[in-house]
Amino acid sequence: MHTRRRGSSGSDRPTADEPPEWSDVDEDAVEDRVVELAEQGHDPSQIGLKLRDEGVQGTPVPDVKLATGKKVTEILEENDADAEIPEDLRNLLEKAVRLYEHVEENGQDHQNKRALQNTQSKIRRLVNYYRGDELDQDFKYSHENAKELLE
Repeated sequence: MHTRRRGSSGSDRPTADEPPEWSDVDEDAVEDRVVELAEQGHDPSQIGLKLRDEGVQGTPVPDVKLATGKKVTEILEENDADAEIPEDLRNLLEKAVRLYEHVEENGQDHQNKRALQNTQSKIRRLVNYYRGDELDQDFKYSHENAKELLE
């Protein structure tokens, strides 16, 4: 987004209407495992990776949405196990706090000043997107607010 590079083309997942034959896991078992992993402190993306790698009852789950018909975040919302801040916004806030502290110590580091500006710009756009639904209507981004939310 903020670079001169064009990005890299990645491979797309093959489209499928149902899970593969080798993955015959129970819907309820997958949902229970998703909630269990969330209670252990894992983010939705980490939950998907753990289910892919470890599976449920020894059987890997290639795609939670194919297995259950719901996304990981939807399962977490239904079971009141979702985080107060969306994962993408939380990751950007953590990055901004780290960069801010670095720039405070190293004022001459212009490259990281620019990285901080870009990260703050992304945060402001995401805050506008989530305002009202996931965040308070009057939420404004600042370094102090970010540190407070992350604690």
